[in-house]
Amino acid sequence: MEDMIFYDRLQFAFTITFHYMFPQLTMGLSLLIVYLKGKYLLNNIEKYNDAAKFLMKIFAVNFTIGIVTGIPMEFQFGTNWAKFSELTGGIIGQTLAMEGTFSFFLESSFLVLFLFGEKRMSKRMHFLMGFLVFLGSWASGWFILATNAWMQNPVGYEILESGKFVISDFGAIFTNPWLLPAFLHNQIAALTTSSFVMASIGAFYILRKKHVEYGKLFLKTGVIFGFVSSVLLAMPTGDWNAKNVAKYQPAAFAAMEGIFETEEGGAEIVLIGQPNMVEEKLDNKIAVPNILSFLTYQDWDTEIPGMDQFTEEELPDNIPALYYSYHIMVGLGTIFIAVMGLAVFFLRKKKLYSIKSLLWAIMFLFPFPYIANITGWYTAELGRQPFLVYGLLKTADGVSPTVSSGNTLFTLLGFVGIYILLGFLFLLLVGKVIHEGPKPLTSKTH
Repeated sequence: MEDMIFYDRLQFAFTITFHYMFPQLTMGLSLLIVYLKGKYLLNNIEKYNDAAKFLMKIFAVNFTIGIVTGIPMEFQFGTNWAKFSELTGGIIGQTLAMEGTFSFFLESSFLVLFLFGEKRMSKRMHFLMGFLVFLGSWASGWFILATNAWMQNPVGYEILESGKFVISDFGAIFTNPWLLPAFLHNQIAALTTSSFVMASIGAFYILRKKHVEYGKLFLKTGVIFGFVSSVLLAMPTGDWNAKNVAKYQPAAFAAMEGIFETEEGGAEIVLIGQPNMVEEKLDNKIAVPNILSFLTYQDWDTEIPGMDQFTEEELPDNIPALYYSYHIMVGLGTIFIAVMGLAVFFLRKKKLYSIKSLLWAIMFLFPFPYIANITGWYTAELGRQPFLVYGLLKTADGVSPTVSSGNTLFTLLGFVGIYILLGFLFLLLVGKVIHEGPKPLTSKTH
């Protein structure tokens, strides 16, 4: 049974990790495209329209690969996690169906119109198509996060004699106190990824002295959006999410912060340290006293329960992975603020385009928001373990008893092979779009 659970979790972790590299870019790019189309609508400068259409090509490739990689992930609800689906389908089936019906079709339908219908539309109508693509992509994130928020903090439900969960208060699902901060943090994180990708493309064009005017536009826009979104990731959305974890999942909060023993008179915040599960302590710890209590409760002396206050069944089942995921996410977020803050400073000084070292740094930084997003999701999901529905349904009780670990491992290896090919195809197609660049500037852009 332990092997079965391990491979079921491993397969889902792999497929969703690979899949989520694509939605985070589409959700962020959709807002940046709307911004550029809005600038074009207001200023009638073709450069903004060309830039928007260029980004939409990347969006379309990304969206297509996202669909392909998302389908196997959803089938796993019926294969590897049939018991979970049977027990909770009355709730999560509602939100997932709404995502597919309202959001996916809205996004995909208007994407086609945006890509191929510009010549038949007015400028305002084409802008509206781009806005509806943005609305569909963000609505999709809302429904997915509503599903996850219910698993993290179940509300508005009742349990039948058969053990099945059904909705008792539909409104509670969408007013879940976990949902709004998680949604805002996720969407801002997606915008951060897209801003870094956009800025990276701009830096690449400037360094290669190719499509330089577009490069300056991409770099300036990406840096500004990247700095603002990076700050918003930390405050208020990241802070709000951390306080939610402390309130609703205190055992997970203690684990991700590395608090093995309850500290009287205020909890320290750990900057560096390695979990030692044998001796139940952090090795080589560097910490600042009382800061965690102040950040969490705005009081220097509030006691925060450590892992010693919880039973083994209440604690996450992989504390080191949770701890490192959380600290990688926070560490990278801090680096993002520093780099983009420096870039904004030099942008205001009108020196950014000529500082090659900073341009190289921005160009090579683009993969790291992906890593931060993924480790952020790992933090949320590892923190919820050993539950599928926090406090109510154990992970071990949600697997499919008839699907063997060997079958799961076999299909996982197949997914790995296929996804590697898809990854190469994605890089090839996007690389071609970036190599070709936006169409040449016309006299109207000046």
